[in-house]
Amino acid sequence: MPGSRKLGRATDHRISMLRGLVTYLLENGKIETTVTRAKEVRAMTEKMITVAKDDSLHAKRQVLAYVTKEDVVKKLFDEIAPKYKDVNGGYCRIIKTGPRRGDAAEMCIIELAEPKK
Repeated sequence: MPGSRKLGRATDHRISMLRGLVTYLLENGKIETTVTRAKEVRAMTEKMITVAKDDSLHAKRQVLAYVTKEDVVKKLFDEIAPKYKDVNGGYCRIIKTGPRRGDAAEMCIIELAEPKK
């Protein structure tokens, strides 16, 4: 696991939550979450995109072991990864949106960045 943020959860719950967030981000292109979660999600999403840039069966199986939906894996290999084929990293953008109303946790939007030309 990248980083060492525990996010106040047991290991299996944390991994499951991050897998869900990465899958949702790849599916929809953007999500709103806390800054610390977003930083962990960014690390894993960028790893998945980097692996998907190598369009091999081995890469597909590696991504499928982490991403929870098969149609999202197909979208990653067919649409997302080819878009970033000439870019080395920096696939996600984190935009801070201010504190959450209930507990004042720092919130942000994480989205897939447009590749630089």
